[in-house]
Amino acid sequence: MATVSFERVGKVYRDGTRALADFDLEVDDGEFMVFVGPSGCGKTTALRMVAGLEDISDGEIKLGGTVVNGLHPRKRDIAMVFQNYALYPHMTVYKNIAFALRVRKTPAAEIRERVETTAKILGLTPELQRKPAQLSGGQRQRVAMGRAIVRDPQVFLMDEPLSNLDAKLRVQMRAEIARIQREVGTTTIYVTHDQVEAMTMGDRVAVLRKGALQQCDAPQHLYEHPVNLFVASFIGSPAMNLVQAQLEAEGEKLSCVIGPQRLQLPDTLLARLPSLRARAGRTVALGVRPEHLQDAVLAGHRGEGSTLRGRVVTTEQLGSEVLAHIEVEADPVVTQEVLEVAGDTDVALAEDLRSEADERRATFVCRFAIETTVRAGDEAVVAVSTDRLQFFDLETEMAVRG
Repeated sequence: MATVSFERVGKVYRDGTRALADFDLEVDDGEFMVFVGPSGCGKTTALRMVAGLEDISDGEIKLGGTVVNGLHPRKRDIAMVFQNYALYPHMTVYKNIAFALRVRKTPAAEIRERVETTAKILGLTPELQRKPAQLSGGQRQRVAMGRAIVRDPQVFLMDEPLSNLDAKLRVQMRAEIARIQREVGTTTIYVTHDQVEAMTMGDRVAVLRKGALQQCDAPQHLYEHPVNLFVASFIGSPAMNLVQAQLEAEGEKLSCVIGPQRLQLPDTLLARLPSLRARAGRTVALGVRPEHLQDAVLAGHRGEGSTLRGRVVTTEQLGSEVLAHIEVEADPVVTQEVLEVAGDTDVALAEDLRSEADERRATFVCRFAIETTVRAGDEAVVAVSTDRLQFFDLETEMAVRG
């Protein structure tokens, strides 16, 4: 096992395209690190540079403290798992897993022991004499992982290994991969565009945008404390609700005005973010997670200054909860970063945001208890957990801290 260090790493292609710039990151020994971001953000380029499949334009990459910029891929002691399984169809599972060891002329007894141990970890022991065509997609992916594990490399590199699987199998396999990585303990860098996958698997998650590292942190801290509007809008499913709000001082109190409505900011929030007082009179981006917006009727909460009223556009029944989309009169946050995230998910979503901005309306996605009776077309009252509000500077797009 080994650490992986990126020190001011950059990548510029021959046509002048910069895929990565001043990338600094340390992946700890035995850590499961996930790179996530929209298409074209540089995450796969960074992975391929570690593998030696892409030349490094600037900076240094170190494996276990050794600079590997000019080292041939075969000498880096890493193993890659790709989204296409790349299995040999004419070979059994046993021979597929053993292939790299046979190429290295490892003794037959050692090959047998290592393959059987790996198969046991992966739950493939009953499948060792079968061929890839006889396996399910999940089993084939485990065989691909087995070929990597059996080599006992310093580092695993995984490039969107679950993208070819159906939704149910992806959920099952991401739990399997996380379990296997903990059991094997090998330093792992995992690339995905799926932020739910990233949040459920990584010890830490590195969020990239346009070749630059935006934030790297533990999943929960990333979710609760995004450093800027891009991370705030990218991390979370459904995404954080973002709307423009005017901060207004009323003596010792501070409130934020959203269209014709007002939320009173509690003392607990102001104690955590005292710099908000200095922004009185300014317009900021206000962020609130869907789970911090509840049906006020069910919550038994109709207090002035901590509720919003709006029209229910649609509801999504999820069995355990209801996602209510509630439209209010307000200015949505429509920055390039927010539009970029929306467009990467759904081009139509980005167009909807532009349309809402033109009409000065914003849609909040709220997580309501299954007992809610709100339906499309209803007027609804939403209880807001005002102590959980987040704020961002509209000019710098950075989170308001301290």
